Amino acid sequence: MEIKHFSLSTSETNSLVKIITVISGVVCIAVAIFWLNFNIQSLNTDGTLYITIVFLTGFGFYQIWSGLGRTARYVDMGSDTIRIKKNPILPSVLINVNEIEKIELFPLNVIFFLKSQRRFTLRFGTTYLETSNIIKDEILNFAESNYIHLEIMEEKL
Repeated sequence: MEIKHFSLSTSETNSLVKIITVISGVVCIAVAIFWLNFNIQSLNTDGTLYITIVFLTGFGFYQIWSGLGRTARYVDMGSDTIRIKKNPILPSVLINVNEIEKIELFPLNVIFFLKSQRRFTLRFGTTYLETSNIIKDEILNFAESNYIHLEIMEEKL
């Protein structure tokens, strides 16, 4: 079975936007280095200089990662594995079918109960409900084909 890829990001970007994002990240890092070299010679360096440099450098690296596609959030579903990257900075999580005890399907999130007594929660937003519904349908098919106990839960407000 092929791997089905579902994006959790708000939109897909074209290559021009990716190039501009990488260039802006490089500019942020260059400004941070210039700011450090220019102000380190001054005797009036204080904590705000270092906070500015750390922020510009961190933001620049994030922009470069984003332009290279490393911050994309997604769900990949194979026949016996699910790979979820729900955070743009942290690495993805691979869940094998033999690690899943049960799955609870809520309207805006999915909770995977693992046999190691851990829980893994995937939260959907309220903006793109059609994408969330497609992912929930695929999780339902995944659970049925791999004989995993799945509960569809209704949240009461």
